[in-house]
Amino acid sequence: MRKLIDSAKDSASTQVVHTSVKHESAARQVQGSAKYIDDLVEPQGTLYAAVGTSQCAAGIIESIDLSAVRASEGVVDVITIDDVPGHKDIGPVFEGDPLLANGEVKFYGQPYFAVLATSVHLARKAALKGTIKVIPTAAVFTTEEAHKHERFVRPTHRFGQGDADTQLATAPLSCKGHLSIGGQEHMYLEGQVSLAIPDEDGRMKVYTSSQHPSEVQKLVAEVLDIKLHHVMVDMRRMGGGFGGKETQAAQWACLASLLASRNQCAVKCRLPRSTDMHVTGKRHPFDNSFEIGFNENGKIVATKVDINGNCGHSPDLSDAIVDRAMFHADNGYFLGASNIVGYRLQTNMVSHTAYRGFGGPQGMIMAEAMMDAMARKLEVDPLTVRKQNLYGPETGTTTPYGMEVEHNLLPEMIAKLEKDADYWARRDAITDFNRNSPVIKKGLALTPVKFGISFTAKHLNQAGALVHIYTDGSIQVNHGGTEMGQGLHTKIAQIAANEFGVSMDMIEVTATRTDKVPNTSPTAASSGTDLNGKAVQNACITLKERLALCFATELGMPEQAEKVQFTAGNLVLGEHQKAFSDLVQVAYFDRVSLSANGYYKTPKIHYNRETGDGRPFFYFSYGVSVSEVSVDTLSGEYCVDKVDVLHDVGNSLNPAIDIGQIEGAFIQGMGWLTTEELVWNNDGRLTSENMATYKIPAIGDTPKHFDVKLFGRENAEDSIYHSKAVGEPPFMLAISVWCALKDAISSISGYTQDPQLDTPSTPERVLNAVMQLQQAQQ
Repeated sequence: MRKLIDSAKDSASTQVVHTSVKHESAARQVQGSAKYIDDLVEPQGTLYAAVGTSQCAAGIIESIDLSAVRASEGVVDVITIDDVPGHKDIGPVFEGDPLLANGEVKFYGQPYFAVLATSVHLARKAALKGTIKVIPTAAVFTTEEAHKHERFVRPTHRFGQGDADTQLATAPLSCKGHLSIGGQEHMYLEGQVSLAIPDEDGRMKVYTSSQHPSEVQKLVAEVLDIKLHHVMVDMRRMGGGFGGKETQAAQWACLASLLASRNQCAVKCRLPRSTDMHVTGKRHPFDNSFEIGFNENGKIVATKVDINGNCGHSPDLSDAIVDRAMFHADNGYFLGASNIVGYRLQTNMVSHTAYRGFGGPQGMIMAEAMMDAMARKLEVDPLTVRKQNLYGPETGTTTPYGMEVEHNLLPEMIAKLEKDADYWARRDAITDFNRNSPVIKKGLALTPVKFGISFTAKHLNQAGALVHIYTDGSIQVNHGGTEMGQGLHTKIAQIAANEFGVSMDMIEVTATRTDKVPNTSPTAASSGTDLNGKAVQNACITLKERLALCFATELGMPEQAEKVQFTAGNLVLGEHQKAFSDLVQVAYFDRVSLSANGYYKTPKIHYNRETGDGRPFFYFSYGVSVSEVSVDTLSGEYCVDKVDVLHDVGNSLNPAIDIGQIEGAFIQGMGWLTTEELVWNNDGRLTSENMATYKIPAIGDTPKHFDVKLFGRENAEDSIYHSKAVGEPPFMLAISVWCALKDAISSISGYTQDPQLDTPSTPERVLNAVMQLQQAQQ
């Protein structure tokens, strides 16, 4: 009977998938009728929470005076850590994240109390009136200081192949480098928000903008000291997440729930943007270094990379994030004998957290830095060096962590984009332009992406789903993934419609709820469709088996059940057919269950942390991008002129949505590498705390020529309809912009020097790099 998994492939219903179906909420979002947490009708008597924050980065709390807060207009309740009845620490994996400051201040802006009032304005006004006395202690803000004081949030991890030290010592050529990689603010349009509603017998309903409803459920239950089944978390859609709501949405849900429980009323906690930016973690800043040995032909023989993640004050997800940076320090290249070391450094900053790419970008950029460094030393085009070091039979196929690179698409994809984008003709034209242009310099770079798909924490690679068929033939689907604008629910609806051979209007994907599908993983690691799509498909298969048997039995041919086809709104067996909705009626009266659970776990993956060896990823997604830039060497200002992208999403479930994801990821990646500069002052206070002082890319920053194409090769692994993940991999395509900027600057030296260009590569940093190279030429 399991053969039904392929039953839709030969039917007209296959048009439901692999086509550009519009986003399921598109019309509502354009009209402004799509409901987010702050749009929900509030229960009568809803009160509003705000938090008071510390004004120093490190110290022991001597006293807290909240008398002025309690006396403030409209205040109903005030809580500190001492008012928590259950767990006081809400660390997602490892301890270190108190719900409110507990005896010490760990970063500037850390919440140390919460206040409940009759309006948002009065709550926020009262939150400014708290007084906290702190005995200052030495604060650490940089990875260098953290190394000096041996401050780590988690133990150091390392892996590699062969004897890198010996090979480096004997390599014909070598070079070293260091790169400071800035963090990034998530800047989701919908800020952190939760609405908690107490129910009878101590139960709690929580509506929250979170990528991980099951974790919110668990932490709310632990904070309130109740069982998990007494907490229901509902999440219909987020106005953006990007990783910032994977773990760090939980704090505000817990505070709202605690205040709701204490006061037996609905409580909403919505952070203002400036507070949100102070109290939530960013993409990890990294300070990385490399040493690489290679021969006269530019082939790598040995590599050493040190990965230094600035984790902030607590572990949060930093262990896995630094791991992924290590896993991607090779990008698409065989590194020869290798030694990769990852340090998880503790500083007195907000605890940095997940962000699109989850450490992968901070590792992958090192691979491209190494390619550029070799190319300048050899005085050849960087693309030549990149191509000859790609994984393959002539170099090697084993990663530093022991995984075989199978089904490598990069050689073919690079060759295609190299030709389609006229790389070499443009290279000649740009070289000639730069030779004759004293002020404006152009740069060109083609860079690849090889990104591993799976959670590196093995247990998270599982998903559940619940599918109901109603007696009119309409179908309701619930799964553990969350919709944050990326089109996950749209793809899930396409999968369900395709399996049953019905139109999309027969499918409804409902809000993610912990009382429908339990113990779900976060929507992260680009795994939303891979995991939940398979779980939904498996639930559909179970129902199709029941319906097929019902239909075949009605025809007196139960032994033919596995030959039943679901197509174009009908069930078909030979010359017999019946409308899907009519057969559902028959099944109901025959007492056939029309509800089923589905479950899926990713196969093949394993990783031994002790030996640093395994297969942490189910498969790799690939991409290639060419970027062309123009740099004003007098001011450091620049423009991204042209971008061409060829990206691998396997057999795309929805090309329009996938292309939109690629375009958005590229621009977001470009912002990370160019304009989005996080600035802290000497006291550890974030000064880039609003949209006026933190610059994300605007529509005017989009390259005038921006061409994105899908590679169109189906996934060799058994993913959902042989598609591939699309959320994170294209983010790193923007590294080509950074390499193109370096290329333009390097032209000043006749392409013989590799400029030092830390990220974000703001005009100031570009100008400094230009001046350093000009001085070196004098």
